[in-house]
Amino acid sequence: MSFTGKKFPSITVDAIDYLGDNLSINIFEEATKNGKKVLLFWYPKDFTFVCPTELHAFQEALPEFEKRNTIVIGASCDTNEVHFAWLNTAKDNGGIEGVTYPILADTNRNLSRVLGILEGEEKESDEFGYIFEGSNVTFRATYLIDEDGKVFHESVNDMPVGRNVKEYLRLIDAYAHVQKFGEVCPANWEEGKEAMNASRDGVANYLASQISLS
Repeated sequence: MSFTGKKFPSITVDAIDYLGDNLSINIFEEATKNGKKVLLFWYPKDFTFVCPTELHAFQEALPEFEKRNTIVIGASCDTNEVHFAWLNTAKDNGGIEGVTYPILADTNRNLSRVLGILEGEEKESDEFGYIFEGSNVTFRATYLIDEDGKVFHESVNDMPVGRNVKEYLRLIDAYAHVQKFGEVCPANWEEGKEAMNASRDGVANYLASQISLS
């Protein structure tokens, strides 16, 4: 089920911060009560391989997200205790020491199940009723949520494929431009480039301007 254009599910999930404080976070409320955009990114497992590269990449870009009034939150189905152990493992030993944004611990899979991002599925067994086949951990799903709690972007990568953090900054810039100016953003739009009016004349004028630049 896609949540793009819809309200993000209002579900509270356990979480932890880099200080070891146990938290309860509701992503929808983080956006609406704070009047901020939220970037929520899911990764499969702590203490794995592609995952720490992504968590560090989001951390390195954190000042850029903050400039854009955007909260960054990580998430997996690991426990708070495992998250904290990983947060206290040095970077040169595969850890995420230095990451400062909170990480959800969706151990009961309530939110990830509603989002439909778990690898595997329930199948009927003659002997045991329904059993889960698959890893039951999340794909690399990413959600951008606006100040009203609406999802304006979602994407899901398979587990071996890491994300490009810069693309999420571009998407936030594009959506903020739409919010501020009411224009729409064409293919490959970046901050500072020409946008266009959502009309026949608007697209005609935009395409004509691109021909003159080529």
